[in-house]
Amino acid sequence: MSPFDEIALFIDGPNLHATAKALGFDIDYRRLLGEFQSRGTLLRAFYYTAIIEDQEYSSIRPLIDWLDYNGYTVVTKATKELIDASGRRKVKGNMDIELAVDAMELAEHIDQMVLFSGDGDFRSLVEAVQRRGVRVTVVSTIASQPPMIADELRRQADEFIDLALLKPKLGRDPSERLGPRQVPARDPAGAE
Repeated sequence: MSPFDEIALFIDGPNLHATAKALGFDIDYRRLLGEFQSRGTLLRAFYYTAIIEDQEYSSIRPLIDWLDYNGYTVVTKATKELIDASGRRKVKGNMDIELAVDAMELAEHIDQMVLFSGDGDFRSLVEAVQRRGVRVTVVSTIASQPPMIADELRRQADEFIDLALLKPKLGRDPSERLGPRQVPARDPAGAE
């Protein structure tokens, strides 16, 4: 990446979360933004996720709100609940089309697309964006068992960055996470 590149990030939220979890850490989204701002001119940072609308409290809601107020363009849609042929309840909330449409619309305005996903369904999107002269970096991992990235997506990308290598720059240990009403203690012993 050149420091003069105009960059857009496309984050498949559930996929990135699962990848980081497989590697044993949480993403610090403030540091993620900073990392890619240092690599060029960051035009947009999209974060895609489906949300369950009728739940009183969604564990993803605080993250979505934080991202929305801190430089990310959050794209959400409500999940759909289906009953499959065997009578099992399934929740469907795929954001691939929304991500693909946004990437195609933005392609003429960027030099570099950074896709945070290992989903092989994005291979044809990567190819289409490349035909428009955009270099594509895919961030996922081959360090987990099984790897979290589809081989065809990794091969199509101009550059592949293993999330495991970004852990020192973007990572936060899951034990650092605070619960919704948890306040850090004033001293390490926990006494106030």
